[in-house]
Amino acid sequence: MKVPGWTDVLEAHNRIAGWVHRTPVLTCRAIDRIAGCEVLFKCENFQKAGAFKFRGATNAVFAMDNDSALKGVATHSSGNHAAALALAASNRGIRAHIVMPETAPPVKKKAVSGYGADITFCAPTLESREKTLEEVLARTGATIVHPYNNFDVICGQATAVKELIEEAGRPDVVIVPVGGGGLLSGTAIAAKNMSGRCRVIAAEPENADDAFRSFKTGVLQPALPPDTVADGLLTSLGQLTFNIMMEYVDDVICASEKEIISAMRLVWERMKIVIEPSSAVPLAVLTGNRELFAGKRVGIILTGGNADLDNLPF
Repeated sequence: MKVPGWTDVLEAHNRIAGWVHRTPVLTCRAIDRIAGCEVLFKCENFQKAGAFKFRGATNAVFAMDNDSALKGVATHSSGNHAAALALAASNRGIRAHIVMPETAPPVKKKAVSGYGADITFCAPTLESREKTLEEVLARTGATIVHPYNNFDVICGQATAVKELIEEAGRPDVVIVPVGGGGLLSGTAIAAKNMSGRCRVIAAEPENADDAFRSFKTGVLQPALPPDTVADGLLTSLGQLTFNIMMEYVDDVICASEKEIISAMRLVWERMKIVIEPSSAVPLAVLTGNRELFAGKRVGIILTGGNADLDNLPF
C-alpha cells in the first residue's frame, strides 16, 4: 500500500482549506505546572463535526472523481468519522451511507443523522461492522472511505499537526491518541517532515492496547475486546497505519482508565473547554510519565469534543 508523503499532505491541506476550521492552539499555565513542561493543545474539539476526523473525510470526499462521487460514499464508524463523512458528503452534495454499532453514544448517532446520512445499525463487533458495510456497498455502489486505513484520510488528518507547528513553532514531542492509527500516521509523517528531531508518541488506553502490543512486537496484533471510556479508540490498527507507525513513530505509551478520566476532568476544569474521553489520553500519558517530558515543549492534539453529556465519566 502506498504511504503518503509530504507533497500529498500539502495537496490535502490546499484541498480542504476552504472547508475546515483552522482550529486554535491553546495553552494553560496550570496544566504546564502540573505536567512539568510546556503543553501546546491543538483544539480539534472546535473542528466542524466536533473532531479532527472532518479533515480526513473532507480530503477523501473532495479527492474523488465525479463519476464515483455520484454513487456516494460509505463507511463504518462508532461516531466521529461517521459524522465527519456525512458532513463532508453533504458539502459535496452526495449521499453518505453509514454503518454504526448499535451501542454508539446517542450524541454521535444524533450528529450523524443530523448531517443527513443514511444509517444502518449493526452489532458492536468489527466482524458485524465489516459484513454490514459489504452489504451496503453491494446495494448502493458507493465508494468506501475507511475511517483510518485510507491514503486520503491519512493525508487530511496530517494537516492538524502541520497547523500546530506553523502556529506554535516546533515542539520537542507530539503526543497523539491511537485507535485505528489514521491521525497518528498523518501526524508522524507531517511532524517528521517539518522537524526531524520531533518525537512522535502514540497514546493508548491500557484496556485497548493493540497498538502498544503491535509496536513492541513488530507484528500487527489482533485486537482484544476493548473496555475503555475512550470510545473513539475502540478500533484496531490497519495494515497501512501499522506500517507507518513502525517507520515513523518513536513510542507507544498506555494510560489507565483512572488516568484518562482524571486528565479529561483536568482539561474541563482548568481550560474550561469540552473534550471527549479519547482526547484526554495524550494528557493522561503526559501526566503519568512526567519524567519523560520534563522541561520539553509538548504538542497534544485534542481530537474531539463530542462528549456524551448525559454519561460523563467523572
